[in-house]
Amino acid sequence: MNRRILTLMVALVPIVAFGLLLSVVTVPYVALGPGPTFNTLGEVDGKQVVDIKSTDGVAGEVVHPTSGHLNMTTVAQRDGLTFGQALLLWMSGRDQLVPRELVYPPDKSKDDIDQANTTEFRQSEDDAEYAALSYLKYPKAVTVSTVEDKGPSAGKLQPGDAIDMVNNVAVADLAAFQAEVKKTKPGDQLVIDFRRKNAPAGTTTVTLGKHPERDQGYLGIGVVDAPWALFDIEFNLANIGGPSAGLMFSLAVVDKLTTGDLNDGKFVAGTGTIDADGKVGSIGGITHKMLAAAEAGATVFMVPAENCAEALTAREDSMQLVKVDTLTTAVDALNTISAGGEPPTC
Repeated sequence: MNRRILTLMVALVPIVAFGLLLSVVTVPYVALGPGPTFNTLGEVDGKQVVDIKSTDGVAGEVVHPTSGHLNMTTVAQRDGLTFGQALLLWMSGRDQLVPRELVYPPDKSKDDIDQANTTEFRQSEDDAEYAALSYLKYPKAVTVSTVEDKGPSAGKLQPGDAIDMVNNVAVADLAAFQAEVKKTKPGDQLVIDFRRKNAPAGTTTVTLGKHPERDQGYLGIGVVDAPWALFDIEFNLANIGGPSAGLMFSLAVVDKLTTGDLNDGKFVAGTGTIDADGKVGSIGGITHKMLAAAEAGATVFMVPAENCAEALTAREDSMQLVKVDTLTTAVDALNTISAGGEPPTC
């Protein structure tokens, strides 16, 4: 074989090997970067992101027009990266590489993680609704949160029902409700007066079952003390955003149920978990979310107070960083901006 050809072939071996390394070999890292943003005052796939409705027209009487943006932000995740893809993403400066086990713990299956994320997301939607309605002073009621598919109350009560009386005894809060249920035993019949969204108030009789860990009768429902309104609130973003969308969901509900524009027509974006009492919690990936918001055109960004130090490292000078720790401070801050004042900032 010609010496020159042999030399060339020997020289190509490491190049080919390196090319295979870049294109075939995967790395145990996940890339985190700016994800899509969604206007909680707008639509996705023909549906309102935050849809407040009632078949009897009640919601139509209380929902007010909105404009501008209240965008929730997300972090994009890329898994199964080849060495070459990971290298390019790292060099771009837009993405962060983190060990895969931090995102997908090795002791949990993907199905387990997906199920936990779904449960957490649904709870965050409920908390966002409760926080907004509490802020707006809707009265609390003993509210059904879950109904077991094959439990004693299946087909009789529904999530969202407000329980007013048990065996002709008024139950104004969870403690009063539990006190009445504790008086029962399996096989007893419980007469429950309830209010239902989009339907007339009703009365139902439930024959109580037996719980393996309790002596009292078993209804097969979960109940919470929660603000209650006649209309339904639906969040139509599937599992996008996770619990960190809670603050922006709550702000959208408040905006739609009050007169005027909460954002004064400005492009506001933000992030933050929220609990049923309206407390705003910290989130992960805030610098990625800020970059996504800035690129979308936001001029104001709502930052959970606990994330302020990290947010300042992003140096997104195009946006005003508003520090919030509760739904009330978030609403007050937006009203302050609308009035030309200076809200709390990071």
